[in-house]
Amino acid sequence: MNKRRQQIKYIGLDFLASFITWLLFNYFRYTEVAHNDFDSLQEFLLYFQVVKGQVLVPLFWLILHFLSGYYNKPFGKSRIGELFTTTITVIIGSVLVFFVVVLDDIPPSYEIYYRLFFSICSIQFVLTYLVRFLITGHAIKKSKSVEWIQNVLIIGTGEDAVEVKQYLLDSGYRIVGQIEEASIDTIPEILLLHKVDEIVVAVKGLEVVHLLYQFYRYRLPVKVLADKKNFLSKAKVNSIAGIPLIDITENNFSESEKNFKWLIDKTVSIVVLVLFSPLYAYIAIRVKLGSQGPIFFKQERIGYLGKPFYIYKFRTMFKDAYKEGSLLTARDDKRVTTFGRFLRKYRLDEIPQFWNVLRGDMSLVGPRPEQRFYIEQIVQKAPYYYLLHNVLPGITSWGMVKYGYAETVDKMIERLDYDILYYENMSLVLDIKILLYTIQIVFTGKGV
Repeated sequence: MNKRRQQIKYIGLDFLASFITWLLFNYFRYTEVAHNDFDSLQEFLLYFQVVKGQVLVPLFWLILHFLSGYYNKPFGKSRIGELFTTTITVIIGSVLVFFVVVLDDIPPSYEIYYRLFFSICSIQFVLTYLVRFLITGHAIKKSKSVEWIQNVLIIGTGEDAVEVKQYLLDSGYRIVGQIEEASIDTIPEILLLHKVDEIVVAVKGLEVVHLLYQFYRYRLPVKVLADKKNFLSKAKVNSIAGIPLIDITENNFSESEKNFKWLIDKTVSIVVLVLFSPLYAYIAIRVKLGSQGPIFFKQERIGYLGKPFYIYKFRTMFKDAYKEGSLLTARDDKRVTTFGRFLRKYRLDEIPQFWNVLRGDMSLVGPRPEQRFYIEQIVQKAPYYYLLHNVLPGITSWGMVKYGYAETVDKMIERLDYDILYYENMSLVLDIKILLYTIQIVFTGKGV
């Protein structure tokens, strides 16, 4: 199975369906409304505004389908889910197209408006769902054959692993390997020999905690057995082959919300980086004149799926403040410069992280990324911290809003409760609330 190729199929045929829909609709517009203003159908179709719409309207549909999350997972689609998603998207898109484009047409009667709307809605739905039905049907047929069978690597050899293996085999999965927990170092060798589509960890109890962090590097779906005795009961549970499994590489955002969040992150970052560039220049000058050292401070943090990245801030401490190693900042830390205290108070030292958001390292809202040094200490007491690596870290977070900076590992664990609460209740509405609270903190200077 090739995910990218399947996505291109859906996108290409969705565009073709929208293109044909708009072409047929323009014929309907001509016969109902525009035939009195143009000498022929050809003249109408070659009119500049009509040609522009013939290009832009199908592109609009692609954007709408992207925001619906339809292209995120090109495999494993259900017929009912596909029908529901297509119906809702077509209704919303048809209303928008009607009011933005079609409403300017002046028909001889309002009945024609209704015919115009239902024609675009029905044609768009029929053509879009038809091509999707064919692509998805072909994928389902292939999935049931040996050609597109899912390859699974099982971790674990106990009774639970035996049961899981049998269920997967009965459901048409191919088991390409089964190894003990102590042999996970051999996973790279297995990945070289076999194409692995997902990893299933058939191990219960806290042993899973010590294995969890090892799997992020492989960029594969990782599912573990649901066990109310371990911390993973906080994650999203789904069922594969009748066995309750937890996808530890998923979060609670819907596919649509993920795409809206991505779009908001990129748009806001670009706007902030451009509009506030004079402020950045002023802060940069003040940082440079205030003390020796670079303008920006960068430090390695651990982000999405355990991937390390460099976070950027305006420097708020004196040069060589970290020469003794990783130290958390205290409230009255003597390493902080005078201007640095001002930046921290209003959270202005964080604004270079909009560049991190634009790069894809971070999001506007999400759990704050920590250094590996402190993560290793946190998970000794709160192993469920690893769940936070299933989402992009953020410039601001529920923990930062409600708790603020943490001066010790114990306080970091206390703040973790808010981040886990965010993880369990993730939504765009909650993100907006956190952003509004953060803006309030910035303007009131309650950042310290």
